[in-house]
Amino acid sequence: MPVFRIFIVEDDPWYGQVLKHHLGLNPDYELELFSNSKDLLNNLYKSPDLICMDFGLPDISGDKLLKELKSRNKSVPIIVISGQEEINVAVSLLKAGARDYIIKDEHTKEQLWKSIIHIRENLSLKQEVEELKEQLGQKFSFENTIIGQSDAILRTFTFLQKAVNSNINVSLTGETGTGKEVYAKAIHFNSDRKKKPFVAVNMGAIPTELVESELFGHEKGAFTGAVGARIGKFEEAQGGSLFLDEIGELDLGLQSKLLRVVQEREIIRVGGNKPIPVDIRLITATHKDLADEVKSGRFREDLFFRIVGLPIELPPLRERGNDVIILAKYFIEEYAKNNKTKALSLHETAKTKLQKYNWPGNVRELKAVIDLACVMSDGQLIKADDLTFYKIGDHRPYSSHEKTLKEYEAEIISEYLKKYNQNVVTVAEKLDIGKSKIYNMLKSGEI
Repeated sequence: MPVFRIFIVEDDPWYGQVLKHHLGLNPDYELELFSNSKDLLNNLYKSPDLICMDFGLPDISGDKLLKELKSRNKSVPIIVISGQEEINVAVSLLKAGARDYIIKDEHTKEQLWKSIIHIRENLSLKQEVEELKEQLGQKFSFENTIIGQSDAILRTFTFLQKAVNSNINVSLTGETGTGKEVYAKAIHFNSDRKKKPFVAVNMGAIPTELVESELFGHEKGAFTGAVGARIGKFEEAQGGSLFLDEIGELDLGLQSKLLRVVQEREIIRVGGNKPIPVDIRLITATHKDLADEVKSGRFREDLFFRIVGLPIELPPLRERGNDVIILAKYFIEEYAKNNKTKALSLHETAKTKLQKYNWPGNVRELKAVIDLACVMSDGQLIKADDLTFYKIGDHRPYSSHEKTLKEYEAEIISEYLKKYNQNVVTVAEKLDIGKSKIYNMLKSGEI
């Protein structure tokens, strides 16, 4: 039977030793005793299977400690041991997530023993159910999560399988919107770390001054506003996978700190000095060419070689052939499910328009286009006219219909008028056309 790790936090040294000795009679229990909440919280990275906490600790109230523990790990069972017999206190703690509430009296040891056995039996049953689900094939498979049948996509499955079969760091590259987080989740949930946390962080979305605290956590008083200690994303992902998206956005100063963590496999919280071991699979992603970033001096070479691990390049949507239609149908069904409506179908003209478009925003853009088309469609078919594309950086809708020579001419003249501040004489000279032609087109509203 596997070792069952129990943390006990009790400020009375004698009583704590009594509980530890009593529970230690079971050889399957691995016990750690703490005299205050700070030491307990600092050791949560060891992933206890159960926590027994005294309600009357001097450094923090019992309800606050319970809330803090639940915010860090919702699933860990917590038994509260208290000298208070008020029913309302017990009820409020049980509602807040405590698994059991035991009064300190002559029966405490026996009640605690029985409660732990009961909790352990429930955990074992839950684990058996999860294992049964896996045996029945209900798992996070590549085919179910990465939609597409093109050769470009199927080639990536080979690399995904190699990532799943090892613990190597993985670096995902590809244009924005190609689905890098989907790939990161597929790696995690098919690996032997799947029962531990998957934590995703977008490095480009965090202000530079907050990145270090976000990744490594901070101690109370580390900076203005740090009213309490807080774990970072590395500790949050303990035993699982940490996905750092847009890693190329990390500035050089923080790159050196990340390098140390990757090398030493330990972090130090902001404002702290105690190294905390971390065990995580690191998955990074970027739309930039990191090798070019290294050459230009914007990314550390030593960090690059530490994180590159197994590189997997995700193909852009324009190179995935009929996957555009497969994905479009998937998003139509997803929209119908989320909005409790009947799924629409794609008209042949819509399919042609989707396949002709270049998709600069990739899969993310396709989903936005399909969601809007589902709203705009008046019938059971999505037609070409229901599809609206936007050029990146342009507020005007992009249309894929074939233009006449007259339309192209008007568009060119209009652009030149903007460029030369509506100076008709200059535009006529530049395009080698008559001024009267431009005046007539302005008068008629063609430009």
